[in-house]
Amino acid sequence: MKITRVESFLMSYPLPAPLRLPFQNGERTILKRDAMYIRVTTDTGLLGFAPGPADERAHRVIRDEIRPFLEGRELLAWREYAFQGDLPRRKVYAAVEIALMDAVARHEECALSEIVGGRVRDDIKLYGSAGMYMPPSQYAEEAAAVKAMGFPAYKMRPARGAEEDVETVRLMRAATGPDFGLMVDAHSWWRMGDRSYGFDAVAAVAAEIAAYNPAWLEEPLPPEDHDSYVRLKSLGHVRVATGEHEPDEQGFADLAQRRAADVIQMDVCCQGGFALGRRVVQAVQDAGLRFAFHSWGTTLEVLAAAHFGVCWPESVVEWLEYPCYANAGRAGMYPFPIADEILKAPLEIANGRLAVPQKPGLGVDIDERVVDKYPFIPGPWSFFQINSPPETIAVTGDHSVKWVPGR
Repeated sequence: MKITRVESFLMSYPLPAPLRLPFQNGERTILKRDAMYIRVTTDTGLLGFAPGPADERAHRVIRDEIRPFLEGRELLAWREYAFQGDLPRRKVYAAVEIALMDAVARHEECALSEIVGGRVRDDIKLYGSAGMYMPPSQYAEEAAAVKAMGFPAYKMRPARGAEEDVETVRLMRAATGPDFGLMVDAHSWWRMGDRSYGFDAVAAVAAEIAAYNPAWLEEPLPPEDHDSYVRLKSLGHVRVATGEHEPDEQGFADLAQRRAADVIQMDVCCQGGFALGRRVVQAVQDAGLRFAFHSWGTTLEVLAAAHFGVCWPESVVEWLEYPCYANAGRAGMYPFPIADEILKAPLEIANGRLAVPQKPGLGVDIDERVVDKYPFIPGPWSFFQINSPPETIAVTGDHSVKWVPGR
C-alpha cells in the first residue's frame, strides 16, 4: 500500500472586528485565527489525518520537501523513514507522521492510541483555557462560566500589572469555590518590554496568590532561563509549570533532570511529534514530575493529543488543555468556528473528561468542507504593540515557539 499524496490545508477565520487587548506596557491585537490539517492518501483510497502547524512556512515545507520525500513509499514501513532537514523542518515532518499513523491505524482497524504506544485508560481530564488581558472581574465571570460548562479547571492569561493580577486570582477563587482548579498562564510577564516582571516581582506575586491555591503558575519567567525556574520552584509558593516554548529535546531533558518545574508542558503536535513526546514524558515520569499538554488549536489537535495522553496513567499525564472559543454562544475568548467544525461530530466530553474514541484511527471523521468555507488569509494573525521601548511584533504560526515573526 503506497502513499500517493501528502497534502496540507490552511484555513482562516477573520474575527468580526479586530480584538484589542490592553496589557501592562502595550496592547495585543488579534485579527484572525488560522488552522491547518494534513491529509495522507494511499493507492487504496485510505486516508490519514493530523493537525498541522498553522503557518505558511510549514505549508511550504510539506508541499516542497515532505510530499516528494513520502509519495511513492510504502505506508506500513513509515517507521523506517528518516526525513532530513533542520529542526523546524523535522518538527513539521513529525506532524505529518501523525497523519501516517492515523492511516496505519485505520488500515489495522485499531485506535490511533494503539499505534502511539497502547492506551492504559479510555479518557483524559480537560481544563478550559480562555481569558486574556481582562479586568479582574471579567476573569472571575469567565472562570465561573467555564466551571458551569463542566470543566474542573480554568486557565487564564494575566498581564495587567502585579496588583491586578493578584486581585484577579482572588476574585476567581471567590467566584468558583475552593475545589475548582485555577491555572495562571503568565507568559506575558516576560514579554512587556522594559515593564516585564523581574524575578523578584514574579516571586512576590507567587507568594501572594498562594493564598488562593492555584493549580499552577505557568511560564512566569523567560522559558530559556532554567536557573530562575529552579530558584522559583525552590521557594515553594506555588506549583510551577513550563515547557511549551522549549525549542528542542535537550531543553525538555534539562527541565526534567533539574526538576525545574512541577509540571512539564509540551504541544506534542507542534513541538516534535509523538516519538519525541514519549521520550519527554518518560523523562518527566523518571523525575517524579507531572506532564500536561499545551493545545491551542482545533478540536482535531485536542483529539490527537488525547490519543497520546491515554497511553500514560493519570498520575503522569494529568491534564489536557481544551481551548474555549466563543462559538455557538458559549463562554470563551473569541469565536473560532473552524475549531469545532473541522470534526463532523463533537468530541464526547462528560464531567470534564474526554472519552477517547476506540474506532479505527482518530475515531472521528474530518469535515473537509471547512477548507472552502474558511479560505486562508495570508499574513500575521496577531500583533503585539509594546509602548516602551517602542516595538511592534507581528506573529504568525502556533504558540509552541517563542515568537514566529511575520514574514
